[in-house]
Amino acid sequence: MQVTGTTGKVLAVHEDWNGGAGNGLGTLYAYKKARDKASGLGYDLDAMLSGGSSVALYHTAGKGTRLAPLPGAENNNKPGVKLPALLDVGGVPQALTVLEAVMRQTSSYASARGGRISVFWGDQVFVPSAGITKSTHAADILAALRPMPSKEEWEASQLHQYGLIALGRSGDATQLEKVTYDTAMAYLPADVDKVGTSLGSFSLSAKLLMALMDEFAPELHGKTACLDSDPHFWMPLTLRRDDYLAVMTNKGDAAEASAEHYDRMAAFKAKFQPDGGSLLGCVDVGAAALWWDYGRLELYQINNLHTTEVGLSPHLLRTFLKLQPVDAPESDTAGRQQGNRLGAGVAVDPTSVMLNCRIGAGRIGAGCVLVNVTAPTVDVDKAILMGVTSAAPVEGKCGVLYNVVHELAGEPLSASAVRADVFMSDGRHLPIKSSMATDGGKAWKQTLDGNELSFEGVYKANQALSVAECQKASAAAHARVAALVA
Repeated sequence: MQVTGTTGKVLAVHEDWNGGAGNGLGTLYAYKKARDKASGLGYDLDAMLSGGSSVALYHTAGKGTRLAPLPGAENNNKPGVKLPALLDVGGVPQALTVLEAVMRQTSSYASARGGRISVFWGDQVFVPSAGITKSTHAADILAALRPMPSKEEWEASQLHQYGLIALGRSGDATQLEKVTYDTAMAYLPADVDKVGTSLGSFSLSAKLLMALMDEFAPELHGKTACLDSDPHFWMPLTLRRDDYLAVMTNKGDAAEASAEHYDRMAAFKAKFQPDGGSLLGCVDVGAAALWWDYGRLELYQINNLHTTEVGLSPHLLRTFLKLQPVDAPESDTAGRQQGNRLGAGVAVDPTSVMLNCRIGAGRIGAGCVLVNVTAPTVDVDKAILMGVTSAAPVEGKCGVLYNVVHELAGEPLSASAVRADVFMSDGRHLPIKSSMATDGGKAWKQTLDGNELSFEGVYKANQALSVAECQKASAAAHARVAALVA
């Protein structure tokens, strides 16, 4: 209710597709499984969508390699990684998850998307500066549009590093992957007057969704192929054939397969929209849109510490996370401390965020984020402590401690590095250490110093386990050590 409201229905399904379906087929397959699940619960998802209901689908797949070791501490539940905000769960203050934050933010599109399914990614939160506008095409994609830049502006903004949406004066959109200015000018229609970085999130009308389900019914039944939305839906539907083949060849795809797929999508478009016109439009989030991505460890640190900073973006992020009232001035810091039990001598810098912490003594310096922390003494600066229970003093700066239980009362817990503890239902407790300089993707298979397993080893060990049972083991460990803290 605190995330989806009182009338929303929530269905959770998983992708049992060997090798992965890609986010294009994955969207269709997720809807198929959700539809079957809804039927078993007594309601017709197709009828609801066609009748004007708004449906949102959140993709949460992926190992979270770039965010390692944090997803491992959530037993591979990557969108379950915590943020500095509290929810009341059965009377217990629990940290808001990334997925819950995304669901809360994207719910603003529901009223403008009756009869559509909206597809979002589960690790990025954005706030449009252009308001919420209705869709005008059978499919649309979110992008931060700007006037068509010159070659110099294109290169200065490094637009060649992003997936792009170009918009013509007619409102029709063209999808491009990472291309240079000269390549873009060769591929784009002559009437393009706006271009912007794509957020990847898209929506489909009920009619288009059903048509795509029919078109790819063989793949959905056999769970074969891997198709992504950008290169396999939007690009063949918006680019000229030769241009599409050139782009896909540059990506390393076989020309014959790309040509066959383009022709298939062209036939689909002609059947779906026989009068012609573009299927794809764009919903502008505004060039000044705010975008907080939590998909990498570096960004997790940056965007959480952002809540302690000065400026419009930090102010709006705190408002979104309910760290201050909607109408509060930026100077109001009262909401940054909620539900704490602090010893008489604890000094807290007013910039820092502290939620539901029990700390006996010490100092919380500037720019810190502490959520659900229990410790006898804390002395930290610019550190993130998310779900930390320690029988010993916690001290350090610029580190990230996540789901950590530290039982050694005589050995201080360092907050100057990265540590995420993994609790398994079989009783294992694995402290996994890293550093802010470590790229989890590159170090995925390496067993770092002080660790029993690599990040990949943790991922594999978690796969067969029940997340719910692991959470119970984690909660029990935190409670046991918390009882030792006076």
